[in-house]
Amino acid sequence: MKKKLFIISNESIFYSQKSFFCDNLDMKSTPEGLKEKFDINLIARRSKKEKSHKINLENINIYSNIFSFLLSIFRSFKENNSQYLVVSISPFTFFACIMLTLFRKKPIVFLRSDGYEEYKSILGFLGPGIYHVMFFIISKISHLIGCGEKVLRGKKGHVVSPSQLTEKWFLNNKTANLNNIKLLYVGRIRVEKGIFFLLEIMKKIEQDITLSVVGMEKFSDKKNEQKNVNIYEIETSEEKLINYYDEHNIFVLPSYTEGYPMVILESLARQRPVIIFDEIKHVVGNKKGIFVSKRNIESFLEKIHYIKNNYNKIQEDMKNNNLPSKKDFLKNFENHISTYEKKN
Repeated sequence: MKKKLFIISNESIFYSQKSFFCDNLDMKSTPEGLKEKFDINLIARRSKKEKSHKINLENINIYSNIFSFLLSIFRSFKENNSQYLVVSISPFTFFACIMLTLFRKKPIVFLRSDGYEEYKSILGFLGPGIYHVMFFIISKISHLIGCGEKVLRGKKGHVVSPSQLTEKWFLNNKTANLNNIKLLYVGRIRVEKGIFFLLEIMKKIEQDITLSVVGMEKFSDKKNEQKNVNIYEIETSEEKLINYYDEHNIFVLPSYTEGYPMVILESLARQRPVIIFDEIKHVVGNKKGIFVSKRNIESFLEKIHYIKNNYNKIQEDMKNNNLPSKKDFLKNFENHISTYEKKN
């Protein structure tokens, strides 16, 4: 019999016609991947906005306020011998961890990004202080799993390498067309993702360079008036997403904060060079094909032209990358959860 694993998340999930949907692919992929070993019960927030990715789980409960959210967790205590996986630190998940601790249930907290930088980009100078209080307390009462040492901030915990890469990502790589520079961004349209900064840079570019943004929410009221920018809805098809990478020649990730961005792995798997900015240069590691730009148009254009002029050599170097697979990630994650089970 499978052990029950309650996954508690701050993500917003949309319910329609007896199905549940989210915008964050990791919120779909990781719970679905873990269900082969665990009996998954997902607890999350309710969204009124339509989402793109259908979550294929049997037990999902969503709530519109923190009181019903916490009450659902309290009701789960009747289940014996269960584990609790809390995804990211937010006010909702912080109080969830406090409740779990009060009832002598030590949670596992999965840190997907550096909350200090994320809260700073959203709340300004007050953000890091707010996050620090939550992180300090949670690190004392929880087991930690992080996407890299940076997000653990020196605290004890396991490190994993998230990935969505299946075998399809490594097959039939297409030759890049370098007649025109075609930039690509895949991700949610959020302040902390730096996409609005990138759109401002594109307004200033007078060269023949275009940007495609894949990540618009369904029925969004945002309108695009930039001629050198094309905006598309979140893509749920793996094959179509691979085609987006193949049809462009440089991927750009303008985020202010990242733990372990899986879109970079996707771009490297399709042998498309990547441009990032100083704030997340820690993600480069030993991977080939990632270039760090200053956050100004001069440095950004310099990186673009360097990549264009050295494209073939860069692609040859990228062939030496050892990229983690989705299968390896899930296996590693399962092992860490089981390790913590023995300690409880």
